[in-house]
Amino acid sequence: MPLTTFGAIMGFAAEISGKTAEIYGDLARKAKDTKLKEALQTLSAEEVKTHALMGKTRRENVTEMILEPVAGLRQEDYHLDVKVRDDMADADWLKGILALEDREKRFFHDASRKVPLPEVARIFRKIAQKKEESLKALQGLKLS
Repeated sequence: MPLTTFGAIMGFAAEISGKTAEIYGDLARKAKDTKLKEALQTLSAEEVKTHALMGKTRRENVTEMILEPVAGLRQEDYHLDVKVRDDMADADWLKGILALEDREKRFFHDASRKVPLPEVARIFRKIAQKKEESLKALQGLKLS
């Protein structure tokens, strides 16, 4: 489904960050490796902040821009079907976490180039940069 308005982009951003926060919280409770558990708790908290920031940004800064047309973004390009099963090992979960972080980094980077408000584009770029930093930290994580 194309994200054809600014409001749709903001709604999708809130949706993916909210779902990812839930996944990370669930995985943090299930992870056996202490370092992975701590990383997931931190990532979950960051996703909760991002979710709240998307809602706040939409409400406070862009009321008149909600229907502003946007082209070139599609939900399908950022869709991931992540399954969390209890029989999975921490290393398998880490692969899924890396995919989720990469997906969000790509979305916020791509959306930053499409949104019509410079201050919102800046917020999106900052989130994409945080995702890049998270990816590097996760890739360096040595699981026990």
